[in-house]
Amino acid sequence: MATHLCLLGDATSPHVQRWAREMLQRGYRVSLITARPAPIDGVTVRAIRPVHRSLDWLLRVRETRRHVAELAPDLLHAHYVTSYGYLAARCGKHPLVMTAWGSDLLVTPGKSAWLRWLTGWILRQADLITGDSASLMSAVADFRPPGAAEEIHWGVDLQRFQPVPWKLKQGRQLVSLRAWEPNYNVGTIIEAFALLHARLPAADLRLHLLGGGSMEGALRLQVQKAGLEDAVLLHGRLDDEGMNRVLGESRISVSVPGSDATSVAMLESMACGLAVVASELQANRHWIDPQWLVEAGNATALAARLEALIANDTLAEQAGLHNATRIAQDGDRTVQMNRMHALYQQLLRAP
Repeated sequence: MATHLCLLGDATSPHVQRWAREMLQRGYRVSLITARPAPIDGVTVRAIRPVHRSLDWLLRVRETRRHVAELAPDLLHAHYVTSYGYLAARCGKHPLVMTAWGSDLLVTPGKSAWLRWLTGWILRQADLITGDSASLMSAVADFRPPGAAEEIHWGVDLQRFQPVPWKLKQGRQLVSLRAWEPNYNVGTIIEAFALLHARLPAADLRLHLLGGGSMEGALRLQVQKAGLEDAVLLHGRLDDEGMNRVLGESRISVSVPGSDATSVAMLESMACGLAVVASELQANRHWIDPQWLVEAGNATALAARLEALIANDTLAEQAGLHNATRIAQDGDRTVQMNRMHALYQQLLRAP
């Protein structure tokens, strides 16, 4: 009989959806408990009441426990420590795996002593904790949880995300795949693009903004005020096919959040052979040449890095080729998910 893996996470997240599909492909029976339901083929989705504020997570324990009891999984795996991880920890079910996503360990525990204590308590309930960057694993170690800890990144589907020949790319197109939320500094990208557009009026520049989010209205207004409606395209959230199309047309990907672990969007951009300009963060230093890292929120510095690539197309093409080669070596999602499968099996065999 197939091993029953129960995930706790945001069902609308492409990352959670991909994780579920990867484990289905490896023969698991997969269920998902979520406050944001969405259908996923082959997955039993159980909804808890929506969460509108942080305090609501504390009030969703009883219904989460009920779902776990009814599903009776062999293995519980929560994505995002300080929300779904808390719910999973309160269920008392083992083996219990938790995956940190970034802000849950890099930002939230610093907000108050109580949140730091709570984060530590949650982590101590886990049999295995994973994270996708050295910075996250260092944050895990700070809490000294007794369970195992492994660096596992999301990886890239190398069958889907592949380089398009550089000579087929029209104009000078840039793309951001990051969500339209404050942490991701999409407004800074627009500001830098406006500087570029003014400096290089004949460069046939275009900026694609994917992702969507709560700042849509503010970002559209910013584009309008800058007079860039014809040059900046706000696509919102696209599926893999749509995202792949935009990546194939683009030469440069921009990812400048204030806080982040290893960005899947950045890895997918690299796999598609784009030059990448990213914020100066520990997780990004592992993947990106230091000359293409900038201070988050600094539009002037960002514009200068982008201009260097736009002005020297050969340099941009070489950076993209280097990125694609790096992901082919170290970024294959299949390898990462096989590692995760092996860790699941190890936990299930443990006495």
